[in-house]
Amino acid sequence: MSYPILILALALACALLMTAAWAIAESTGQSGWVDSIWSLTVGVVGVAAALVPVAGSSGISARQIMVAGLVALWALRLGIHIAVRTQGGGDDPRYANLRDKWGEDARTQLFLFLQIQAASAFLLVVSILVAARNPAPGLGVLDAVGVGVLLVAVLGEGVADRQLTRFRADPGNRGKVCDVGLWGVSRHPNYFFQWLGWLAYAVIALNGVGTYPWGWLALTGPAFMYALLVHISGIPPLEEHMLRSRGEAFRAYQARVNAFFPGPARQDSQAP
Repeated sequence: MSYPILILALALACALLMTAAWAIAESTGQSGWVDSIWSLTVGVVGVAAALVPVAGSSGISARQIMVAGLVALWALRLGIHIAVRTQGGGDDPRYANLRDKWGEDARTQLFLFLQIQAASAFLLVVSILVAARNPAPGLGVLDAVGVGVLLVAVLGEGVADRQLTRFRADPGNRGKVCDVGLWGVSRHPNYFFQWLGWLAYAVIALNGVGTYPWGWLALTGPAFMYALLVHISGIPPLEEHMLRSRGEAFRAYQARVNAFFPGPARQDSQAP
């Protein structure tokens, strides 16, 4: 298989899998499945991007196997976590709000919205592809650093998710804003660690960049994920929902805790 055909196949796979996500969300009335399937889509298609043989290659390298393992670890943890959260729950408030805004055209608009998410998944898969196909001989220091960054990201995101789950499970916290643990230094520590994980592929891709200029493309992964989480489909709609449901308590939380990058809480200032 040539690289152009592989890239086309990866893009088509993302589109088809997110079409399946749309069908499941419509049939179950639970839009939370969308985020679970999106995570698993990036994982499945990312593993394929790392491992599918291409013309002129001489077998599968250790770096390809390593990158495939990293993306599989990330996708399985996040995808399963969201699936467990969605099972038996109501509709995701972010998507419920979008449906209200879309009105009678919600079905079509959701389909188009998820195809945009398919495109975003494909852009991230390109970073995985570039990192996995880095032809630098052997595994070096930057490969080890990349693995370390990814493991820290998966661990941090997992800790943040568990802290939030425990907080919500306590009846005494009903109606309150979670500000314990990592949530006391960032309003969205799970998003921060999700973004951090994409830096791992850039680090791996930049190993030997002097002879592999394609490695710079991997920087689009963390850049795009930052824009997506901070400015588009992550923080803005979620905080809009939190302001509606928690009101002044959430405004006070915004004033003292950073939105994204972890940092010490403030007493009196505006959140960056």
